[in-house]
Amino acid sequence: MKIIVEAKVDIDPARRAEALDRARPWIEGAQAQAGCLGYFWTADPHHPARIHVFEEWESADALAMHLAGPQYRGMLGHISQFGLTNAASRKFAIEREGAVYNAAGVASAEFEPAP
Repeated sequence: MKIIVEAKVDIDPARRAEALDRARPWIEGAQAQAGCLGYFWTADPHHPARIHVFEEWESADALAMHLAGPQYRGMLGHISQFGLTNAASRKFAIEREGAVYNAAGVASAEFEPAP
């Protein structure tokens, strides 16, 4: 079962660009880990202090390996250097997934039956 992690991290707005630039090795390291399907940090254009983190892992085991490893610990050490003021993260276990656009090409909240 896939796992999605989303986080909101607030740091000193004057240092956000530097923090994101210097995070590149931590981001790329996480992206290279076994079971990582996506790992991204992005600046929120509407909140000058906020960084959004999105992670997609192929399984809970893959996420567990990441959380126990040096990439995760390094990221925590990295971001704490930039005036961390708030952080909140959540994880989601994905039971189903599907395309946003259905077979007719219309955006839909419904899940189409599995083939």
